Amino acid sequence: MDERVQKYDGKMTKTLKGLEAELTTIRAGRANPHILDKITVDYYGSPTPLQQVANITVPEARMIQIQPWEASLIKAIEKAILTSDLGLNPSNDGKIIRLVLPELTEERRKELVKDVKKKGEAAKVAVRNIRRDANDAFKKLVKQDVSEDEVKDLSDEVQKLTDKYMKDIDAAVEKKSKEILTV
Repeated sequence: MDERVQKYDGKMTKTLKGLEAELTTIRAGRANPHILDKITVDYYGSPTPLQQVANITVPEARMIQIQPWEASLIKAIEKAILTSDLGLNPSNDGKIIRLVLPELTEERRKELVKDVKKKGEAAKVAVRNIRRDANDAFKKLVKQDVSEDEVKDLSDEVQKLTDKYMKDIDAAVEKKSKEILTV
């Protein structure tokens, strides 16, 4: 692969990885500790990711257990979960916080699938923008004594990359949608 194309390949890879990371935070009925990835807790005045102040486990298929390393953090963790957009009610026994994930309704599953598709479409737009940027950069090379054939070859290479990443995005969206719709 041409080093001029490799730069754009890296950007497309980052877009795909970003989408995959975002999809792991969407809950699909089963307990997944990654749904808590975006939650930060006020820890001595600074917002700290939940994973850095507590041990997170999944003892059952639809329960997440959070055990803070300091008992004084229980209230702060509960508050962070309640103010998040997860829609979960934490319960605690003074030492451990438990999150019971309710069974997803059919309507909620369809909403989540729509959301997944929206995120997939946003990733595709990002990949197309990268392709456009690459093609614009290649067109400028013609002025710098690069043959038009070489520019066409570079553009073709970027188009192949774009097609590959579009398939990968579709596959990731399809996989997550299936996971959500599986009861």
